[in-house]
Amino acid sequence: MSATVFLAVLGSAVLHASWNSVLKVGTRQVTGMLILTLVQGCAGIAILSTRPFPTAEWVPWLVASGLFHAGYKLFLALAYEQGDLSRVYPIARGTAPLIVLGLSGLVLTDAIAPWEYAGVLVLGAGIAGMARGVFGSGEAIALLPYALGSAAMTAGYSIVDGLGARVSGDAVAYVAWLFVLDLVIFAPVCIALRGRAVLLAPPRAWAVGAVAAAASYGAYAIAVWAMTVAPIALVAALRETSILFAVMIGWLALGERMTRGKAIAACLIVAGVVLTRL
Repeated sequence: MSATVFLAVLGSAVLHASWNSVLKVGTRQVTGMLILTLVQGCAGIAILSTRPFPTAEWVPWLVASGLFHAGYKLFLALAYEQGDLSRVYPIARGTAPLIVLGLSGLVLTDAIAPWEYAGVLVLGAGIAGMARGVFGSGEAIALLPYALGSAAMTAGYSIVDGLGARVSGDAVAYVAWLFVLDLVIFAPVCIALRGRAVLLAPPRAWAVGAVAAAASYGAYAIAVWAMTVAPIALVAALRETSILFAVMIGWLALGERMTRGKAIAACLIVAGVVLTRL
């Protein structure tokens, strides 16, 4: 992985942690996620007006990705209704690269060095430490299945989008089509689960959702591009440094408590990143 790709993916991680923190401070997480999806879908339509129409080879990848992304957003929003950013985010984001690594030998052909495997495993240890506090924090245990469901969806779309973007040869158009399909799938699911009231929100919520959507769109566009020029498992793992950024945001901006366990886990995450960069 080149230095340019490495720094770009770190920037993507900062953007990802930022939009999650914006979503978490909202009062209705499912509505906030729907607003984000609507804005992203509209941005995707605008971008597609300048890009060529996709070939048939794109279609199965885009459909699979749209389903994975819709599931990811739904599970994540439901998890944030049950727990704090610094609890949900490490579980939801941190489990995904371990799943990707486990599947990479079966469905991917990217070459990964032994120390890079070690780096991902160290990342996993840090993530486990970061998430362990849910059992003693008094937060709802119900957040766990939602957060793990989000992780499974993340692993799915990481693999699908990395391969799909390579097939398409146009990461910008691929991401735009992805967010349009995400809108088509996710919006009806939200309305079916919560009714039309899920669409009701004050102007400030729409403004905040638009900011989160811009950060989310930028974060994922960078990540998908990176997966076209670097091993997918490594990009997926490096993106999870967003866990460290999310914990810092939770501590400094949201007033969440920084414990010794969180600090140690954060150091393990940094160590894992260093190993993947060697």
